[in-house]
Amino acid sequence: MTKEAIYRFICSHKLAVIATNSASGQPEAAVVGIAVTPALEIVFDTINTSRKYQNIKQNPYVALVIGWHNETTVQYEGEAVEISGADDDIYRETYYSVYPDGRQHTASWPGLVHFKVVPKWLRYSNFNQPAVVEEMNF
Repeated sequence: MTKEAIYRFICSHKLAVIATNSASGQPEAAVVGIAVTPALEIVFDTINTSRKYQNIKQNPYVALVIGWHNETTVQYEGEAVEISGADDDIYRETYYSVYPDGRQHTASWPGLVHFKVVPKWLRYSNFNQPAVVEEMNF
């Protein structure tokens, strides 16, 4: 499995489940809308009053699951980084290419922020025959 193939797979999905840990170490999960860069960075938005935002600020390491139809997924672990400056416009544009209404939300939703997740490890799993399970470290 190549990075390009993983990129195409992730591009074919608009949602993922993200897992974070609370300050007390409890796991918490949420569905998020996602976009992906060719470097396999995941981009999503959230509001700064959400549980996931608070969790990421105290521990930036997250896990995501992308895809689940037809027994095919990408399990993804990485570090979430809040994007905020003009240098990060490329990440917001990546997100807006999947969610065009994101521009309006950014302008009108108080506390809306964007994150990029830099990959550290992922596993592509397709349990159809012939089964394919491959891992990548970054």
